[in-house]
This record gives sequence, C-alpha cells and structure tokens, in this order.
Amino acid sequence: MMSPIQKLGLGSGQFGLDQQAGARGRPRDQEAREILAIAARSGLGVLEVGRHPNAAEITLGQVLPKPQPFRLTITTVRPDRGPDLVEAEIRAQLARLGVACVDAILAPSATDLFSVHGPELWERLRKLRDEGLCKKIGVSVYASDDPVGLAKRFKPDLVQAPASLLDQRLLIDGTLAELAGMGIEIHLRSIFLNGLLFLPPDRAPNHLKAAAGRISRARRLIAEGRSDPLQAALGFALSRPEASCVLVGVCSAAEMSAVAAPPSDREDQSSIIRRILSPSASMAKGLVITCMPASRWPWPITAFSA
Repeated sequence: MMSPIQKLGLGSGQFGLDQQAGARGRPRDQEAREILAIAARSGLGVLEVGRHPNAAEITLGQVLPKPQPFRLTITTVRPDRGPDLVEAEIRAQLARLGVACVDAILAPSATDLFSVHGPELWERLRKLRDEGLCKKIGVSVYASDDPVGLAKRFKPDLVQAPASLLDQRLLIDGTLAELAGMGIEIHLRSIFLNGLLFLPPDRAPNHLKAAAGRISRARRLIAEGRSDPLQAALGFALSRPEASCVLVGVCSAAEMSAVAAPPSDREDQSSIIRRILSPSASMAKGLVITCMPASRWPWPITAFSA
C-alpha cells in the first residue's frame, strides 16, 4: 500500500527560475535545488515540470538530484501548429532537462483534445509512448470539461484534475471515482485552491466576496477538527482513494519542509475533516467554490498556491 507521503507530488511552477533573485516566493536555483532535495529525501514520487522558458528548464535540469529520483510529468505545447512541432518541442524539453524519457506527457487541456488538432496530437502522443519516450499519456482537465466523456473517447492513462476541500465537484458527482474505475491514474491539483484556503475571508478577491462566509465556515470547521488549513487540505486530498498523486506547489525550502513533514495525527485529522466536509455531508455543497485556471485568478500566486 502506498504511504501518504509517496502520494505527494511537486509542481515546479512556483520555482520562478526565470525571475530575478530575491523576490519573496520566487526562489532561484539554490532554493530550487534545496526544495528538490527535500522532496527527494522525503520520498515524493512525482515532479510535474511546468512550462518554463528554455533557460529555466536547463537550470531545472541542473538542480535535479542525481540520480534523478522523480517520475517526471511534462505538458505539451498547444497543438495548433501541428504534431511535428509538438514532438520537436517535447524532445527539446527532455534535452533541456537532461533526461531521456519521462513518466507522463500531458495534453495541455481538454479543449485542445476536442479541437480539430486534437486527434493528430493524441495520435502523436500514442506514438511517442510506444517508442518509449514516456510510459503514460494524459490530459489536464477542469470540472466543466466532461472528463468521463473525454476519457471514453481518448482513453488516457492519466488525468490531472482539480479537487480540494473547497472544490469537491468532481468528487460529489462521482467523476473521479468513475475515472479511477476505468483504470485511469488520477493526479489531483489545486488542492489549496491557489492559496484561497490560507487567506483571511476579508482578503478574498472581489469575485469571491460572496463566498467569504463559506471560507470562514470552512476555516472554523477545520479549527474545530483540531487541524489547520495546510494539514486539513493535505489530509483531505491524500485520503482520497481515487487519487494516485496529490500535487502541491511551494515557493521555498521551508514550505517544502512543512508539506513533507507528516504529523503523526494527520490521518486522524483527515478523518475528522472528511466527516465534516465529505461529499455526503449536507453542508458540503455549500462549501464548494468554483475552480478556474490559475491565470485568471486576480491576485499573485503565493505560498502554497497549488
């Protein structure tokens, strides 16, 4: 049986390797090296490599622990310029990272797969999987994408999807359970809902002001469960039987240590939180908040923003 820490995965999107040094939450190569070292020592299994500028990907490859301990996941470029360019960019990205193959290659979105370019993209990814460039191919989805319908059509090996204490839609409607029942590997993302769970309700962005009461209620219930937002969010996500991996994003080695240090009572805490906020609870639907792409959130991505 997989331990909770082995279900944790790390996203590189917050490393900020293309940013100027010194800004809070934007670690440079040394900070990224320490983050990755902590993740490796702690036994995290997956590293999702976000889209970075070429120089930042070269740096990321240089700071990866050796031997490379992670199952790497990468995402393709948009398919609108044809499958040859998609393949060329995948191969170039692997070269920049200094690896010969990865665990998984994801299509960037369900929209891309359903586009006129989607079938060619998917066929090329299947070819690359057959050639051994990756073990799995998959797609990143949102709740509005009809993930089950997409899975029935394309038969991905892996689906990356959002789920959290505050966004349980794909749990409530049984989508993730159905996908897992189809033998698809599920990676949960946005478990901290881009940091919303850590913000005081009065600092919620304008378009979510109406949800401030529900955020307050969630934080109160978490406190009553003798937990805190970080441990509650992690405990909830890690306890989901549908998930093979739970992705988190961190900005510093200290944050990585906080995520990777499992308190002895995390399982008890997650049990309490599940009873309070489980999809079967009558209050659960009142706590669901719509998730959206990170690019559309109106405040900067900060600590624990995955």
